Amino acid sequence: MAQDKKKEKVRRMMLSVLRQLRNVRKGGYAAMRHPKIKESATVLFATESVATLKPEPTAVRYKVARGPYATVTDSHLRFFEDLLGKDRLITDPDECESYNVDWVKMVRGCSRLVVKPKTTEEVSEILRYCNVNRLAVCPQGGNTGLVGGSVPVFDEIVLSTSLMNNIIEVDNISSTLVCQAGCVLETLENHLAQSGMMMPLDLGAKGSCQIGGCVSTNAGGLRLLRYGNLHGNLLGLEAVKANGEIVNCLNTLKKDNTGYHLKHLFIGSEGTLGIVTKIAIQCPTLPKAVSVALLGVDSFEDLLKTYQLAQAELAEVLSSCEMIDRASMSVCTDNLGLKNPLVINNDGYEFYMLIETAGSETRHDEEKLNQFLEKAMEREIVKNGTIATEPTKIKISSFQNIWQLRERITEGVMRDGYVFKYDISVPLPNFYETVHALREHLKDPRIKRIAGYGHIGDGNIHVQVSIPEYIDEIAHQVEPFIFEYVSKLKGSVSAEHGIGFKKTQFLHLSKDESAIKLMHELKQLMDPNRILNPYKVLPSL
Repeated sequence: MAQDKKKEKVRRMMLSVLRQLRNVRKGGYAAMRHPKIKESATVLFATESVATLKPEPTAVRYKVARGPYATVTDSHLRFFEDLLGKDRLITDPDECESYNVDWVKMVRGCSRLVVKPKTTEEVSEILRYCNVNRLAVCPQGGNTGLVGGSVPVFDEIVLSTSLMNNIIEVDNISSTLVCQAGCVLETLENHLAQSGMMMPLDLGAKGSCQIGGCVSTNAGGLRLLRYGNLHGNLLGLEAVKANGEIVNCLNTLKKDNTGYHLKHLFIGSEGTLGIVTKIAIQCPTLPKAVSVALLGVDSFEDLLKTYQLAQAELAEVLSSCEMIDRASMSVCTDNLGLKNPLVINNDGYEFYMLIETAGSETRHDEEKLNQFLEKAMEREIVKNGTIATEPTKIKISSFQNIWQLRERITEGVMRDGYVFKYDISVPLPNFYETVHALREHLKDPRIKRIAGYGHIGDGNIHVQVSIPEYIDEIAHQVEPFIFEYVSKLKGSVSAEHGIGFKKTQFLHLSKDESAIKLMHELKQLMDPNRILNPYKVLPSL
């Protein structure tokens, strides 16, 4: 009997490990689905990572005081069991662990209860009960966030939307999709492709992130340059307030100017005003021709000139424009073993630009891309480049893939040890200044790498400072310096990842006091007991 219990515990731990794999960005750990990689090897790597990189509790590291919330009792458990059944509750500490830790191992809560509803009505019942009993709730989708917004800080109940994964309707004529919030982005992308459509957003985490989480954080991604952000693409949604009331703003109309646009209250609010349960979104037509180019340039000034030229020459077919600096490229080549196709008889370039075009006619798009590259080379702003036009060279699960040199940077830098990750937005002329400023400011020899990459097309740069392990002294050297520097540039401390737990104390650097006051008033109106995702987004009063 004891042996059976031991086997069952091991099985549960392995399930927890496998869930960790699903919770990371597609680029790296999704390689377990690649035919050349054995699953056992990947699981072993993941097990080692979970064991060695588990952070200390968030409340301890960041010195947070617990709010005035109740703790889960047997009586509470009986209610949830009656509502959902035992199979949709997780109470085992080992199984709860993957819901308590973010995938970059930055924050860790201590929840001992995960509830997994399947319907909006079940979410409503859960929140109604939690509100009455003052039980704090942490909504969680794919847990791919990078600011600590999707995991508990203390013992909040984790409400996982992973079972709310039904695609409700696809309208081929109106080009719209209606689905539940727990649908994985890549699943939606594959489903829409059968109807000749695509999602308006694309993320490196598409194999794990859920559309409800994308909406709740107003995720940006790789297609924003072409299709805009989620505020513009989301047609409607359904959400549940803290008291259990269901707010139905779900429609597929492209125009609906009837009063307040309430859906925008929930887009980007990170589950602090309500939990998104369904969404309706407009979907672009799937392009018939897709090409990608990787270019090498010697300076950031030349990179900006190349971007301006791309806007002028590629215009209607330009769909993505990404920047990778030398330090970020080395993450992929040194830490992941990926090949840089532009390194032959040299040591590479200071900057790389990845450009994707998407259109309806292959020959037309190829001609435009080739003409653009010829002009860039003639002006000597691009030193080298390579173009891939066949679909099999662009989006296949291959380590030679050009897109992986961009999408797998986050995975690669994690192998440096601990990473301070920053998602900032600044005016394009100042796009790379923050990296320079950090290199001047941080002289600690324990720092392994200071790198920058991101969406040059929308002014969003991701800055990474990696060290062997978390060191509080270096943390204080980096913050608040980086946020104050961004504020001086009239930038945003969060371009697309949200505020979450990590940036609440820096919100004032990007939001006026009057705006923060109104945000607090909205929170008080919609969640007076503050049970929804506490310690997130809003600074303490």
